[in-house]
Amino acid sequence: MNHRIQTLIASAIIWALPALAQNSNTPFAPTPKPQEIVIDGVTGFQDTPMQPDGRWHVHDPARPQPPVVTPGASFSTLATPPNDAVVLFDGRDLASWRNKRTGGPAPWTIENGAMISAKDDIVTTNEFGDLQLHLEFREPAPPTDSGQGRGNSGVFLMGRYEVQVLDCYHNPTYADGATGAVYSQHPPLANACRAPGEWQTYDLIFTTPHFDADGKLTVPGYVTVILNGVVVQNHQAIRGDTTYRSVGQYTAHNPTGPMALQFHKNAVAFRNIWVRPVPLVNEP
Repeated sequence: MNHRIQTLIASAIIWALPALAQNSNTPFAPTPKPQEIVIDGVTGFQDTPMQPDGRWHVHDPARPQPPVVTPGASFSTLATPPNDAVVLFDGRDLASWRNKRTGGPAPWTIENGAMISAKDDIVTTNEFGDLQLHLEFREPAPPTDSGQGRGNSGVFLMGRYEVQVLDCYHNPTYADGATGAVYSQHPPLANACRAPGEWQTYDLIFTTPHFDADGKLTVPGYVTVILNGVVVQNHQAIRGDTTYRSVGQYTAHNPTGPMALQFHKNAVAFRNIWVRPVPLVNEP
């Protein structure tokens, strides 16, 4: 085959690639759209990767729902910050937060001492490592939508490890996305949600992951989560970044990072947010 014919064939292939990519029967077709399925009234996915235990897909609607536990009348509602706490929101202003996307002022609003999620995610102006966190949230009432569309938000430790905020009061969803889940990884041990419109409390203890000089993970991050006085994660190892439809993997990062709160199309209220840096003492 002479050089001219080779050139003509190559040009024809390049010209044809865009048309081939539009044909779903060719290898150049775009990735198929995720296919939601419903099992026993729960919407989720089974076209996702398997969890490491090999039993369930990520966001699998067949995964058992966490048992419902009715929380006590109160636990740490309106808890006064200790004197060594860093107060992130006391009902007055958003000075400790900024817009995650733009870096500008936080676009959330303040109503009756609570900040209401809107427009974009927000992140703290300070960075934290190992910490104790107190936070209170309130789901919209009356509730609208269902599953992941009902009161969705999230607390992102170091801006990357999400503890799910959702209205799971009489609202089943895939277990690894329920209130108190380490999103996409670990379902909560119990569903201890209060009714929408009631204030709920999160008390978390988080220890950061550690990496060696080459960026290889040496110690995973761990989180303990108490929802309304009920332990829903017990020193649970985190598998890496908590990503939609993904098992999660670690990427080496700094030893501190900002905390983030998510806006996910729902006006979720937050108040009384404070953290305490806590050292990790690994002694027998």
